[in-house]
Parts: sequence; structure tokens; C-alpha cells
Amino acid sequence: MTAAAVLTGLWMALVAAGAVILRPLPAKARARALRPDMAGDAADTTTRRAHANGALARLGTVATGAARALMLRPRATPVDPTRARRVGAALVAGAIPLPILPVAALPAAAVAWYLPLVAQRRRTRRAHRAVENDLPEAVDLLVLGIGGGLSVRQALEAVAARGNGPVAAHLKTVVADVARGRRLADALDELPTKAGEGVRPLVAALTSAERYGAPLNAALDRLADEVRATRRRRAEEAARRVPVKLLFPLVACILPAFALLTVAPLIAGALKTLRLP
Repeated sequence: MTAAAVLTGLWMALVAAGAVILRPLPAKARARALRPDMAGDAADTTTRRAHANGALARLGTVATGAARALMLRPRATPVDPTRARRVGAALVAGAIPLPILPVAALPAAAVAWYLPLVAQRRRTRRAHRAVENDLPEAVDLLVLGIGGGLSVRQALEAVAARGNGPVAAHLKTVVADVARGRRLADALDELPTKAGEGVRPLVAALTSAERYGAPLNAALDRLADEVRATRRRRAEEAARRVPVKLLFPLVACILPAFALLTVAPLIAGALKTLRLP
């Protein structure tokens, strides 16, 4: 009787999770996912992704609200959508193997909980690395602009308008904030939190020139040399890591095939000669 009740409860939980997942998107999310400028396949993919994320977020919000209600804690702050999606993914991943293999429910939930966080950190590191690789060209453009008689704001606007890298994209947000009435130095202070710590020396030089009138040409020239040396050093480190990364395919793929093609025929021939009549 107890096992039947447990299985019934698990089945009801799975049915409820499926109902939440299959719930249609709100009108705003559906309109945002089906923008007319998208192609058909891209729109379908975006719709499915938005549907899944919205379903997981709703499931996580319900679970978080239930946990707060059980602990008799008031809901003072709204639930973070990212955290709610992680909670929903952990609940779904833990409920799937629960009727078949209950031991695997907790590891599956832990993997579903930590996997989005690891993926987000990896995407953030890649974005920061792309900014650091694009920084020398942006500094060179700023040197040309400042040397040509432009002010700091005009040079940033020129780089943001004519650049096509990630640094130019971040500078476009800074220029947009300044156009809405924000001070340039205050808008630049938030740039390291978005683009990474690699742009902090550039931000320090620009804010010093904007706030205190510090000379900028010499600082930008020195910064251009430093960021180029840093990019060259990072490229050399990546080149030195290549032989280490090649060890696994060498040991796992090339050496066994070489042994099968060379050593195995010799051993087979020796065994034939040593076989007794």
C-alpha cells in the first residue's frame, strides 16, 4: 500500500510537471519569440527555447514558493528567473529517474542544477577573452582619434560607430548612456563589470582624462603596447598548451593503431613459428 501510494504520488508529480511544461507561453513572450525579422527555423528554435525556459522558470517559481510556504517565510523579494529555471530543471531531472532508479535522482538533479551555471561561466569567460583580444585594435583607434584632436567622448563615439568587435559593442552602450544624459565617467566605471577586468586600464585612463584632465596620449600609447604584449603572451601560452592537449588523441588513438599494425603481426608470426607440430 505504501509503495503504491508513493508511485501514485510520483506519477501525479510527473503529470503536473508535464502540464506546466506544456502550458502555452504568455502573449508577450510569444510575440517576442515570433518576431517577423526571424527566419522560419530560427523562429521555431527560439519559440521552443523560450517555451522550455518559461516552463522551467514557472516550475521553479512554484517550487520556491512552496518551500517558502512550508518554512513559513514571507515572500519579500521576487524569485530570480535564472534561479527559478535552474530549480525547475533540477526538479524535472530528478523526477525522471526516480521511479526507475531512485539512487540516480539526486545526482541527476545536482547535474541539472550546476550545468547551467557552468555553461554561463564558460560563456562569460569566452566573452571576456574576446574583449581582451579585440582591445589592442580599439586602443589604436582611440589613439588615432585623440591624436586627431577629438575629445574623449567624440573618440569613443567614433570607435563605437566604426568598430565591429566586442569592445565597440560595449562602447555603444556607453555612448547610449551618455546620450541619455549620464556622465561619461560614470558610464565608463560600469564597463569592467560587463566587459571584464581586461578593460579596466583603459577605463582608468579615460576616466582620469575626463574627470581630472590628465594627459591621455602618453597613457594610451603605453596601454597599446601593454595590451599587445599581453595578447602576444596569451597566444604563446595557448601554443605551448597544444602539445599537452595532443597527448590524449596520441595515446588513445594513434599508438594503439600503430601497435596493431606493427607489433601484432610480429607477435602472431612468432607464435606460429613457436607452435608445436
